[in-house]
Amino acid sequence: MKLHLPLGIIAIASFFTTTSIAQEINLFNGKDLTGWEGNTALWSVEDGVITGKTAPNPEKPEKSTLRHNTFLVWKDGKLANFELRFKYRIPTTSGNSGAQYRSIVLEEGADGPIVSGYQADFEAGPKYSGILYEERGRGVLALRGQQVKVVPAPDNQEKHKIEVTGSVGDSDAIQASIKQGDWNEYRIVANGNHLQHFINGKQTVDVSDEQSKARSEGVLALQMHAGPPMTVQFKDIVLKKLP
Repeated sequence: MKLHLPLGIIAIASFFTTTSIAQEINLFNGKDLTGWEGNTALWSVEDGVITGKTAPNPEKPEKSTLRHNTFLVWKDGKLANFELRFKYRIPTTSGNSGAQYRSIVLEEGADGPIVSGYQADFEAGPKYSGILYEERGRGVLALRGQQVKVVPAPDNQEKHKIEVTGSVGDSDAIQASIKQGDWNEYRIVANGNHLQHFINGKQTVDVSDEQSKARSEGVLALQMHAGPPMTVQFKDIVLKKLP
């Protein structure tokens, strides 16, 4: 018997089939920095994980020798709609890092690539892990626990206004679930202008970016932050591209 299905049902079935078989790609081979580009005096592979280290400044030991934020850039294409999972840790008592996405490389700085764009932030401290920050752009777009809309400012379409529309969780409870000095799992979902961050299964932000400076695609990069000497490590970096 020949079965005739409505076109709407066929389209829905096709969508779910396509999304369910989206291929996961491991972006790190666990051996070396193949596929990545950055300052190899700062970035290396140690014990099977990507490791970024900055050294103390001999004149000011509380500061590192890093002159600007720099990045390890994934070289194999730009990302638009995707889901990214990775594990991270900062084994030092201080330090800030993050994963840049839908970003651009502005220039090659004195200490390596300088990047601008969305950042899934994390740190050794208690405040910024999980937020959405736009590096060399609009700054903090969502604090931890916030659901926000980024819209044009009423008096100037080139400027932005942040509207807090709800909550995805308690900031202190999310922070309590983050293991200081140990491995944590970060997940980023970017689909159209909808951006979501999760750490250890807890959603940290939910953002709809409706301003003209919203970024629809760009590079992926890992951050090394200027400031105190620090170490940051990454492993199990898995990408799934979305339709």
